[in-house]
Amino acid sequence: MVALNKLDAYAEEIYQALRTRQVIAPLTEREPELTQDEAYQISLGILKRREAAGEKIVGKKIGATSRAVQTMLNVDQPDYGFLTDRMQCKAGEPIPISRELIQPRAEGEIAFVLKRDLQGPGVTNADVLAATAGIAVCYEIVDSRIRDWKIKIQDTVADNASCGMFVVSTELVDPHTVDLVTCGMVLWKNGELIATGAGAAALGSPINCVTWLANVLGRHGVGLKAGETILSGSLVPLIPIVAGDEMELAVGGLGRLTAKFV
Repeated sequence: MVALNKLDAYAEEIYQALRTRQVIAPLTEREPELTQDEAYQISLGILKRREAAGEKIVGKKIGATSRAVQTMLNVDQPDYGFLTDRMQCKAGEPIPISRELIQPRAEGEIAFVLKRDLQGPGVTNADVLAATAGIAVCYEIVDSRIRDWKIKIQDTVADNASCGMFVVSTELVDPHTVDLVTCGMVLWKNGELIATGAGAAALGSPINCVTWLANVLGRHGVGLKAGETILSGSLVPLIPIVAGDEMELAVGGLGRLTAKFV
């Protein structure tokens, strides 16, 4: 067990790394017995600091849902983090990774925008669909404050599920009109086809991911709120990006979203 004051010190260390764009040594190298529950306490400590600085929660994210991403990050289960207004970029506007992030990678995802609250446990896929105002094409630009992405599940959990920034298409689609298991995703980087995927890559369906998140958070008394954006997990591998890169993402039945990174 890691002492509470030490968990708070790690939260401060990661928060300062976030703000100064510096990397730190993996927590699991320093605390081999760090548990996931303790890592989530660190993450909540970072969130409190962000809220104290004026940031507001606008959604949640599920991470490491696909086998491709789990393999790349050497983790074996999903995790979750919080999205704030400072992390959100507008569709069509340049994404300022060079001044905000450290070692960014882009993911293609499907975002769920909620019209009513979801409070687990006991949330079903039908509940998720009924609570969803619409779904949209989305980029999550993940980032890690852990040096060289040398992370275990506890490291990424502590680091707000390695979240950096995100951008969601302005066009919302009724989720009942899209087969979220078979829908295909295609990702181009600088004009070159670089990755393909399908909805089934994320725990069998992006809906399963949102249901999982609602029930996991519900066990801790946390709900998904009306108006929030929920990122359901990547359908393709993480793609390293630098300033000057351009990407285009297409999802069958949902449309396209382009991004220019600066």
